[in-house]
Amino acid sequence: MTPTVASLRAAGVLGPLDEHFAATVGRLAGEARPGVLVAAALASRQVSLGHVCLDLRQIGTLPALAGDEGDALGDLRALGADRWRELLRTSPLVAQASDAAATTPLVLDAHDRLYLRRYFDHEQRLAADLRARAGEEEPVGAAGDREATLERLFPAAPQERAQPRSGGARAQLELPMAAPPVQAGDGAQRRAAQTALARRLCVVSGGPGTGKTSTVVKILALLVEQARDAGRPVPRALLLAPTGKAAMRLTESIRREKAHLACDEAVRAAIPEETATIHRALGTIDGSTTRFRHHRESPLAADVVLVDEASMVDLALMARLVDAVPPEARLILLGDEDQLSSVEAGAVLGEVCAAADTPDAPLGPCVVRLTRSWRYRPGSGIEGLARAVNAGDAARALALLDDPAYPDVARVDPTPDGALSAALRATVLEGFRAYLDQGEPKPRLAALERFRLLCAHRQGPHGAESANREIEAVLAGEGRIDRGEGATYAGRPIIVTRNDYQLQLFNGDVGTIVLEDGRKLAFFLAPDGTPRRLSPARLPPHETVFAMTVHKSQGSEFDRVAVLLGDRPSPLGTRELLYTAVTRARHAVELHGTADLIAEAIRRRTARASGLRDALRG
Repeated sequence: MTPTVASLRAAGVLGPLDEHFAATVGRLAGEARPGVLVAAALASRQVSLGHVCLDLRQIGTLPALAGDEGDALGDLRALGADRWRELLRTSPLVAQASDAAATTPLVLDAHDRLYLRRYFDHEQRLAADLRARAGEEEPVGAAGDREATLERLFPAAPQERAQPRSGGARAQLELPMAAPPVQAGDGAQRRAAQTALARRLCVVSGGPGTGKTSTVVKILALLVEQARDAGRPVPRALLLAPTGKAAMRLTESIRREKAHLACDEAVRAAIPEETATIHRALGTIDGSTTRFRHHRESPLAADVVLVDEASMVDLALMARLVDAVPPEARLILLGDEDQLSSVEAGAVLGEVCAAADTPDAPLGPCVVRLTRSWRYRPGSGIEGLARAVNAGDAARALALLDDPAYPDVARVDPTPDGALSAALRATVLEGFRAYLDQGEPKPRLAALERFRLLCAHRQGPHGAESANREIEAVLAGEGRIDRGEGATYAGRPIIVTRNDYQLQLFNGDVGTIVLEDGRKLAFFLAPDGTPRRLSPARLPPHETVFAMTVHKSQGSEFDRVAVLLGDRPSPLGTRELLYTAVTRARHAVELHGTADLIAEAIRRRTARASGLRDALRG
């Protein structure tokens, strides 16, 4: 039986949007052949799954087609790339990538990758822009002065990290993590600064605690000093992040790091602190997520554009952002290439870093990796676990989780009945105790950052939605919250899920419901620490956040996290998800999942179909 869009829709492989897209473009172009329409629908489906394109060479191994759904899918899996290529090249819906004048809705490249036109254009434009920036070198000051300044900000021989105080393993677990000495640096941080000074593109990738923010603050100081010494105006620096929460964290980090810089007050004062979301900086038009005021013809007013948490930025948004950065400006991307990619299509930071690894790659000189972590104590279980997960070493990871010598990491078997096992209920009650004990809203919000339950899924019996309902039931049963007040009860922690530019609340902003003078109010902290109180009725879409998905937790840090992985394998359970979850914790992490489930997640890599890496290599 020949597969059709209707049969694949009935089998659950395609969604309604995919079916509608294929029907619409087929009707407009006069294309009725089932195979072409199936390819169009699958290309649409791939984008909704986070891929940039449909790789015809891998079509039979797509997760969506992995099950046994009958003859329709069997025939589809049996089609090879040669058959697909022959079919698509004769369709009015499809143009070859080499045809720059074509406007067809689908594009087929030389590597048998089928794109929706918009995503092909985003990928090609972004690759061309980044390659052009990578080839641009900046004039820098006299070598002697530059080296002296680098030595002042990045001492060649950093002091040793402070050692943890004496005490038992459990006592040590309660201590704050060791921080780098004020003037300490390492060779990779210094190389990042040299790269940012010398080039118009600098990509700094590193895990938590590797000093990305402290490095970039020193870079900004270097740029200010360089301009001052040359008699030029202070460079206009634009600090950006993908979410409101990440923007707030960047502001806090820069403010903290500035206080310890080895520079004069004038330089320190010239370093900006305020951070904006990418959407806000680009200037959305009528709330659109695709139309902005700033673009190539109307660029951003900036000499330096810095983007934190770049792993969270999808292909379309990154292409639009880079398009709006003035050609003469420096672009600095910060992030962790090993973290989860954006929810939307693309894995830009990972592709950029991978493209730089090729010998003689255009982006090679622009990418610097920071590997030394300052956050964790020597011998930290969290750091060891994160490294084992990243390396794909499931045996080492499980050994660490089961070793009492590492009390900051642990594994607990889940329960098949509901989201919360008895052990997890106890963890939740203890984890939110400080939050619920606080009477004042500002310290209450600070206490909320001490613990969070992270879930691999949003929905389902072990998803964040179910976990939040069960946590509320547990807390109500213990008398810690009063659910009789309705959904908006005093003490409810909330997270904003959609940007509201009028209210200056953004996706990822976390607040709490408070009771003041008999009125319920939503309490938030602005990036500068100013308290904000709003009527709950005015809030943009939001939800309870005792538990959140690992994806949603990106850009956040907590003292302790519990990670709910569920009781059965899932395509979402990957090495990148586990690494991201583990590295949200400063002090302790507790994984709730079977050993087999954790091992399988460590072995499974997130693979997103894309041609960006090839395009970046030129």
